[in-house]
Amino acid sequence: MADERPRQFTFEIPPDKVEGSFADFASVWHTSTSFVIDFMTVTRPPTAVADEDGGPDRVVTPAQVVSRIRIPPQQVFELAKALTRQLEAWERETGNR
Repeated sequence: MADERPRQFTFEIPPDKVEGSFADFASVWHTSTSFVIDFMTVTRPPTAVADEDGGPDRVVTPAQVVSRIRIPPQQVFELAKALTRQLEAWERETGNR
């Protein structure tokens, strides 16, 4: 029989992680055993690049991964719910959408 008592976590943030890392955007992908979120920051201004095969030109934005987070698939639902709750609270507090 599984332990059905509510679980509570306590968190400690190492001093070198308290400030966090700024990220301009994130990329999400998965493997068979985990979801991966790469948080990235732009490192240089975007530049236009001509397609060598005659296709449309494109804009290339150099970026660097500042943090890679791997989570088990079971936690993706909880993360999505938590992000939704926080986004709704932020919208209420700021009036932004």
